[in-house]
Amino acid sequence: MQPQRRSHIVVAGVLTRPGAVLMVHRRPDREWYPDVWDFPGGHLEDGETADECLVRELEEELGIRARHPLPTIEHWVLDEELEDIRFLHVTSWTGEPRNLALDEHDDLRWFSLEEALALDLADAAYPDLLRSLGHWS
Repeated sequence: MQPQRRSHIVVAGVLTRPGAVLMVHRRPDREWYPDVWDFPGGHLEDGETADECLVRELEEELGIRARHPLPTIEHWVLDEELEDIRFLHVTSWTGEPRNLALDEHDDLRWFSLEEALALDLADAAYPDLLRSLGHWS
């Protein structure tokens, strides 16, 4: 019997402002999901809530401070990888997003819904997630 791998929790921030969503481009040399557009975020550390994790990750990666509450808009559990991904909607923050995670991302930009749907996205389900937030467009 194989030991079951412990699942890890990933928290992603879907940052929106009127008419736009922020996406980060993963470097082509990344092991996982290289050369695609994704949402900023990272792995939950022991003792953190999803909100706390995302606030920390956005400070580290983008230099911004997200304001609470951060509602969960999607929650995916990928059985084959034992991965748990939570997408939190971020509509209020202090600071201006900039790329501070040069080892992870080589670009970040604001996109309209139409522009975001035309990108090479990290997951085939992202277009539905983006459309579900239709009120930002």
